[in-house]
Amino acid sequence: MAAGMTSAAAEISSPVGIVAGGGAMPFAVAESLVARGITPVLFPLRGACDPARVEQFRHRWISVGQLGRAMRLFRQEGCRDLIFIGTLVRPSLSEIRFDVKTLRLLGNVIRAFRGGDDHLLSGVGRILEQDGFRMVGIKDVAPDLLMPEGCISRAWPSDTSKTDIERGRAVLTALGPFDIGQAAVVIDGHVVAVEDIEGTDALLARVARLREEGRIRAATGRGVLVKAPKSGQDLRFDLPTIGPRTIEGVAAAGLAGIAVIAGNTIAAEPQAMIAFADAKYLFIIGLPA
Repeated sequence: MAAGMTSAAAEISSPVGIVAGGGAMPFAVAESLVARGITPVLFPLRGACDPARVEQFRHRWISVGQLGRAMRLFRQEGCRDLIFIGTLVRPSLSEIRFDVKTLRLLGNVIRAFRGGDDHLLSGVGRILEQDGFRMVGIKDVAPDLLMPEGCISRAWPSDTSKTDIERGRAVLTALGPFDIGQAAVVIDGHVVAVEDIEGTDALLARVARLREEGRIRAATGRGVLVKAPKSGQDLRFDLPTIGPRTIEGVAAAGLAGIAVIAGNTIAAEPQAMIAFADAKYLFIIGLPA
């Protein structure tokens, strides 16, 4: 087995089914698989996935709540291994049109909806595994998209930033069991904001607004965005993600940089992300798990 390869990665069977939400990540995963000689089949979610970009790949459209149809298409395309990736605004149960298979599993589906995103994804994953499919994660199918350990930017965290990073990790560890969010902003030892349902971009926009309003008095260039998976999270689902837009938000919020967990964080468009960070003299560091 190659270094860093998971046991599931060694057993990946082609083609791999990608249940694709919004954003660029489903396509980055597909391209990573193609580069390794594995055929991806995209199952884009209606209303979430980019219909223009999906045309570049073999694909079959599916809808939330249509588990029976999705399972049938997975089998038709020969996809035993499946990965969930991409953004999705969670619909309410009343907005979903269930097919017959989903109605038969309605008790399990309702239980999956009663919790945060990780609970929902892992719940749906268990339903699919009970039907003979195997859920895999980024570590299994596209490990090259994960953040490495160490600093990937020219700038490095100061001693003050390192202290803020430790405080941020401690906060996220404490909040993890509540399935609230995966990010926090700490400035000079003070936890000034924690991620909620709006996500990281809104978190950073809130910090920028607080600075403008004079609620945050620390000098620009101090403070850290810390991102980490929730404690006890199934690492096949909903890993933290950073990319160029995150760096733009960090710069606008007047922070010094970003700290994430190496190997458990997706780094989208890494070259663009690093270039922007270096231009703004921001640090990006991968922490030991």
